[in-house]
Amino acid sequence: MDRDIPVSTQKRLQRRRWLIGIGIVVLLATGLLAFRTVLKPSVQRANILTATTETGDVEASLTAAGVIIPAHEAVITSPIQSTIRRVAVSVGSKVLPGQTILELDKELTNTALAKLQDEQQQNRNKNGQLQLSLEKALNDLRSQEQVQQVKVRSLQSSLRDEQYMLKIGGGTSESVRQAELNLRVAQLELQRLGEQIRNQRAANAADVRELGFTMQIQERSIAELAGKLAQSNISSQQPGVLTWVNEDLGTTVQAGDALARVADLSRFRVRATISDSYADALHLGDPVVIRINGTDLRGTISTVSPAVDKGVVTFYATLAQDHHPVLRSNLRADVFVVTKALRNVVRVKNGPFYQGGKEQSVFVLKEGKAQRRTVQFGDSNFDYVQITSGLRTGEEIIVSDMKDYENTPELTLKN
Repeated sequence: MDRDIPVSTQKRLQRRRWLIGIGIVVLLATGLLAFRTVLKPSVQRANILTATTETGDVEASLTAAGVIIPAHEAVITSPIQSTIRRVAVSVGSKVLPGQTILELDKELTNTALAKLQDEQQQNRNKNGQLQLSLEKALNDLRSQEQVQQVKVRSLQSSLRDEQYMLKIGGGTSESVRQAELNLRVAQLELQRLGEQIRNQRAANAADVRELGFTMQIQERSIAELAGKLAQSNISSQQPGVLTWVNEDLGTTVQAGDALARVADLSRFRVRATISDSYADALHLGDPVVIRINGTDLRGTISTVSPAVDKGVVTFYATLAQDHHPVLRSNLRADVFVVTKALRNVVRVKNGPFYQGGKEQSVFVLKEGKAQRRTVQFGDSNFDYVQITSGLRTGEEIIVSDMKDYENTPELTLKN
């Protein structure tokens, strides 16, 4: 037999149904919220790098590869063709002016010098013989001239006698004319001998000068070779440090071959290379920044090579602090050629986020979220990027590489 369910029991059952329904709704809401949370992109705060925008200077620059080199380095070459006999100083040692660094074999040069000296002695003998020969020829002509002068005087006397005989009627006109002709011929011969003597003197002087020139050339050759022989003990003209020396004993070297390098390691400069596409941007006097192990030194471009070698241009820079303690010979350095200096602009530290364009999106941190925002950039260098619009001073952005989130409008930051 059916009985009515008590009202209290019905109310209890109804409350249970309501509670079950509410619980199901809460579970569904919680699950939906959790699902939305799982789907919403997020990033761990510890996995990103951030930077705050600020007001400061930005020096637009080109990046080049540099090497520190001595400001002054002397290359010592071989004065003669020889072989290396002994190395007296090791690389890295300090050298003083006149101190022997390397010795060359002098035997071949001594032989060549002795040969030149023998040839010079022969020239001196030739000069003596030539003087005697020329003087003898000149004396012969002088003797002939004296004989002819006597002959002319005799013919002059004969002509006077014939003229006197013609005057007193004891001679003929034909005898006078013959005497005049003989005198004229004798005078012409005397004149010819005078010209011959003058020509002989001029020829003698020319021959003596020619041999004198030959002897002077030979004397200079002897002095030059003697000087080179004296320099065969290779030494430095200036104090410094021996940075390189040819240590191959017995090696044959030619005149002009490099044997050693001595550098003044108290002053330095920079040799840098950059792509030839930036060659037109390099100018003498342009400021540069040299970065060595975190230390920045300033300088200016002093020389730009006009030639391009394998797609790169070489240039040299002098340093304002060319004796700074961080400077070491052959130390590699980053060189930044400053092309433009911007003062008191909005800037942010350079990082992987910057793609080099004038406009791109960045993530701006605000209230635990990273919101994507389009920003306009200006000039840049290795340290900073100029911001022309889209960000204000004091805003914090993500400077890490965010390519994986390029289509995400907002990120949640997780601690």
